[in-house]
Amino acid sequence: MRLRLREAQFCRVRHCPVCQWRRSLMWQARFFQALPDLVEAHKEARWLFLTLTVRNCPVEALRPVLRDMNTAWGRLVKRPEFQQVQGWIRTTEVTRGRDGSAHPHFHALLMVPPSYFQGKYYVKQARWVELWRDTARLNYAPSVDVRTVKARPGEADGDVSQALRRAAAETLKYAVKPSDMTADPAWFLELTRQVHKLRFIATGGLLKGVLRDGQESDEDLALTDGDGQDDGSRVGFNWRPADRRYRRYRQADAEPVTDY
Repeated sequence: MRLRLREAQFCRVRHCPVCQWRRSLMWQARFFQALPDLVEAHKEARWLFLTLTVRNCPVEALRPVLRDMNTAWGRLVKRPEFQQVQGWIRTTEVTRGRDGSAHPHFHALLMVPPSYFQGKYYVKQARWVELWRDTARLNYAPSVDVRTVKARPGEADGDVSQALRRAAAETLKYAVKPSDMTADPAWFLELTRQVHKLRFIATGGLLKGVLRDGQESDEDLALTDGDGQDDGSRVGFNWRPADRRYRRYRQADAEPVTDY
């Protein structure tokens, strides 16, 4: 038996671990729903996974650092080297340093044409470091990771679907690790103050609007896994306030609906 969430009432608070998890699944589902049309229209497209970082900062200074990073991204996409990128999805993640600092960084999934890897169009990792250093106005060489999204050994040659799923999952994962939320309550409380009303996801080019960020309902967050088909079967659970947990509620079970 495979359990699938059909209905729930979500708080939709940004840092709620459950809502964050379901939102990540929702974004992945929307991306892969749009992917077949993108692949059909751009059959030769290749993909890159890019991570851009800056030095850790005190969590109390996180807000201006994130604003500077967003401004830097705006400069980056205007650079000539970025013009080969046909579409992009960029998310923000903040992790907690061992010393209680904040480590903000960007994850980006980039769609590029095959010509990107030929001659003058190719951007080496060292050049990505220079571009991010210059656009972010940094006085040091930041850590930048860029890699081609490609199939692993044993996966079909030329089939990047599984690799793309892995890259999308990494790009569209949580904004803050659940473990970081509970490690230091004071740190987490300050984090929520610093990121209040800041956007943590952006899209551009051919991928602009593909995630429909900001458009979500309880149904959107619930129906994010599987193929979306519903045979009517249900296994019921309900919340027990006295136990502070969900327990089986067999009265809510339902058999599959069979059409004859």
